[in-house]
Amino acid sequence: MDDGANLNKLSQTLGLALQQHGAVLALAESCTGGLVAASITEIAGSSAWFDRGFVTYSNAAKHDMLGIPIDTLEKYGAVSEQTAVAMAEGARQHSQANITGSITGIAGPSGGTTNKPVGTVCFAWTNQTGQTTSTTELFSGDRQSIRKQAAIKLMTSLINLLEKN
Repeated sequence: MDDGANLNKLSQTLGLALQQHGAVLALAESCTGGLVAASITEIAGSSAWFDRGFVTYSNAAKHDMLGIPIDTLEKYGAVSEQTAVAMAEGARQHSQANITGSITGIAGPSGGTTNKPVGTVCFAWTNQTGQTTSTTELFSGDRQSIRKQAAIKLMTSLINLLEKN
């Protein structure tokens, strides 16, 4: 199955899981540039379970739109679990959603460092009680591949989160 078909299937599965749990989703995306939100809104009727998406590519956007403290961005960097957590929590605070997810990373081909190479992507998600979980993955491939892998990881994680409840 190609990544586009996989994104569509995951969007449908995520939508069903959200509906079954009476949940509404908001997203905060950086390196994926709204790819997850675009995949979700391909699904007819997604407005019943998807509130909004924030594309916060710059640090200023992360601060302005999601309320991420400047000191978090300066201390840990835009690509960090701390920032991903702040993005997920900011999406929750600035939306009508009760479940959120965030993605921030380095899709390449440049921008990587020894400590954070190209393909480093940080994720966070909040559940219906407001508990936040985060993780970091290292993906390989070109820019498009890394972005798609990140989108798939976030949607899969959100589905798993809902299935635990």
